[in-house]
Amino acid sequence: MKIATAGMIVLVTVLFGALAASTCSAGEPKNISSTQAKALLAKDKKIVILDVRTPEEYGQAHLHGALLIPLSDLEKRVQEIPRDRPLLVYCAVGGRSVSAAGFLAAHGYREIYQISDGLVGWYKNGFPIEK
Repeated sequence: MKIATAGMIVLVTVLFGALAASTCSAGEPKNISSTQAKALLAKDKKIVILDVRTPEEYGQAHLHGALLIPLSDLEKRVQEIPRDRPLLVYCAVGGRSVSAAGFLAAHGYREIYQISDGLVGWYKNGFPIEK
């Protein structure tokens, strides 16, 4: 009986490990600072910049070239986001973009960066914004 129980524990552990490995694949969002995001944008011109704030917030200030899809609309507009390019997701301070990045990863997007200090951090660092 002890051998069967030990064998079951090993089997469950192996299966759980395989599941965890497949879940934490290349699609896991990467939290980066606004300083790291600026360097990333300078290095890779193919990045899609996704703003998940409201249209009112976007109208006040946004990153150059950002695609606006508010978090509340993301599920119904996800098909507008290219799957073959890296994504840089941001909001005001990082809360909504974490949710958006997780949603995108769960829907098969592979290279996702999330600005942890948001547009507020970007602005505080003196980086350019559009109004």
